[in-house]
Amino acid sequence: MGNSKLSIELADVLAARERLGEAVYYSPCPHSLMLSALTGQQVYLKLENLQMTGSFKERGALNRIAKLTPEQAGRGVIAASAGNHAQGVAYHATKRGIRAAIVMPLTTPLVKVTATRDFGAEVLLHGASYDEAFAEAMRLCVEQGLTFIHPFDDPDVMAGQGTIGLELLEQVPQLEAVVVPIGGGGLIGGIACAIKEACARAGRPEIRVVGVQTSRLPSMAAAVEAHQPVTIDPATTIADGIAVRRAGDLTLPLVERYVDEIVLVDEDEIASAILMLLEREKTLAEGAGAAALAALLQHRTSLKGAHTAVLVCGGNIDVTLLSRIIERGMVQDGRLIRLRIVLLDKPGALHELTRLIAGHRANIVDTLHNRAYYGVNLGDTVIDITMETRGPEQVAELLEALTAEGYKHSRVL
Repeated sequence: MGNSKLSIELADVLAARERLGEAVYYSPCPHSLMLSALTGQQVYLKLENLQMTGSFKERGALNRIAKLTPEQAGRGVIAASAGNHAQGVAYHATKRGIRAAIVMPLTTPLVKVTATRDFGAEVLLHGASYDEAFAEAMRLCVEQGLTFIHPFDDPDVMAGQGTIGLELLEQVPQLEAVVVPIGGGGLIGGIACAIKEACARAGRPEIRVVGVQTSRLPSMAAAVEAHQPVTIDPATTIADGIAVRRAGDLTLPLVERYVDEIVLVDEDEIASAILMLLEREKTLAEGAGAAALAALLQHRTSLKGAHTAVLVCGGNIDVTLLSRIIERGMVQDGRLIRLRIVLLDKPGALHELTRLIAGHRANIVDTLHNRAYYGVNLGDTVIDITMETRGPEQVAELLEALTAEGYKHSRVL
């Protein structure tokens, strides 16, 4: 973007930090030995999922709310959001006695709708997508004289998110890289500006900033390639917090100026990162919150052995989705397997089979008998058995034993 005027600079982020004070949690950034070994980097997890509302979004929301004039505060604020921004606006507006109205898409998970209401906002469910919710919020904004708080394309919001960058410089003195999820670009724009400008001012070696998007909605990657925001086709993703179809007009110049690299991760890779954080780090992350780690686990970045901060930017995940992610992760790891086995349809046949399975210490969690489908012979039956195992080695031993005992079997994927 050449030397064109950017929407924020380091002074704005420093002012935002003073404005936020102790109203926002100074989230920890511990070093992870296990993730460092797996990724080849020295990994530090910036745990923004521990914020009061479960994500980083309240930083930008509070910075914008704190700059309202008394007249604006008296009329109230409005936002459009699928969840995290909504909760940040609701919490900090209500805390200051300011009316907050939030328009959320009809598809928003119930847990996020309930949380937003619990933080004191008036919630209106409208439209099948964020775009439709946004349009309704803008209509109400004009109709009721409210102040609209954009989730990312606002200088005050970006400066608020940038305070994370200042904290990282303090928490990891040897910091060499930061990996940040990208939706509309407000988070990475603020962090990248703060870190790059602070390093330049202090004469520190440059720190690389890497952005991560879901491959289903690579709106910022498309914008950088086209040198202007591009509206991409809608898509569903478990990383709903970064499911943005069009990069911000104000965020794009910051990304082009300060971000060194943008990489993409797919759905299964994000799901695996969620499971990794939950099992190994005892940390709950939503899809967007795990995207940055997914990029490192899949070795997508150009980083080599760097001291790297990874943004775990949110932890507001629907429990039903989490249960599916856990189950799918167990399948991918070979710890949950479903076998289709042909049996003689006679008394005792099932007992013999389960005795063999028990002998190999696999745990049966579900069974389904079927005599009419799968082309079985008369006198035979087919049974689908879902089992918990210790992993691929135990599965291989079990399959070998079934074959040795004459059972016809196949894996059901």
